[in-house]
Amino acid sequence: MPAQRVKTALRRAGLTRRHAAAIRMCCERTALSVAGERRPARSRILCYHSVGTASWGVNDVAPARFRSQIETAIRAGYHFVPAELIASDEDSDERRLAITFDDGLASVATNAAPVLEEMGIPWTLAVVTDWADGLHEFGDGVMLDWRAIERLAETGANIASHSVSHPDFGRIDEQKAEAELFESRFTIASRIGITPSAFAIPLGQTKNWNTAAQESAERAGYLTVYAQTEDRRHPGTVARTFVTRFDSPRIFRSALAGVFDHWEEWV
Repeated sequence: MPAQRVKTALRRAGLTRRHAAAIRMCCERTALSVAGERRPARSRILCYHSVGTASWGVNDVAPARFRSQIETAIRAGYHFVPAELIASDEDSDERRLAITFDDGLASVATNAAPVLEEMGIPWTLAVVTDWADGLHEFGDGVMLDWRAIERLAETGANIASHSVSHPDFGRIDEQKAEAELFESRFTIASRIGITPSAFAIPLGQTKNWNTAAQESAERAGYLTVYAQTEDRRHPGTVARTFVTRFDSPRIFRSALAGVFDHWEEWV
């Protein structure tokens, strides 16, 4: 069926591109969890977003499922370390995991941080500075403000940058990219007194980053640039394993086994 006819059929069925992407993601991850190639255990940095913010769609993991995933990893023999430790030694074959969150959602503080504190697990929060400043349309209480971010840092969270406005770096010019990288780092330092050394790419897929942006990140002072993919990430970036709302215990175990390492989210 021609692409245009597919799009028309989806619209008539009331399905948006976002719905179609979610359906495809669920089907692909379910199928790969059954038939995908397993790899030897190795260290991984897990990429989460929200924990109990349903409006975040495929990026939201339910609180009970989040706790279950942590417990599953521990039972499988993994131990948790700071993300920067794995970033500096990506080829390690040890069973180490790190937890990172992108965007800066309030549900991370409410539903994830207490679990991580209870279990003594270090973690990283990558914030969008405009959103922390309240410059968004997500509604009250959805995003963390600077005081809340500062409290998380005081209790041990490592703070990273996720840009000023969450643009697609694959679609903006070099000047805009440089401003996003430099200004977000400066803003975090000025708001909470922490100068981040890590940057998490918004959207995080191969097409969302390029050589010019990587060079700008290095000039801005970032020592680490986190992608949201494994095998297909841009050179110079650090791999992360994306966790989605569809990741049942079987799918999560498959993620730890590397079956999604060559997979990218379709949007």
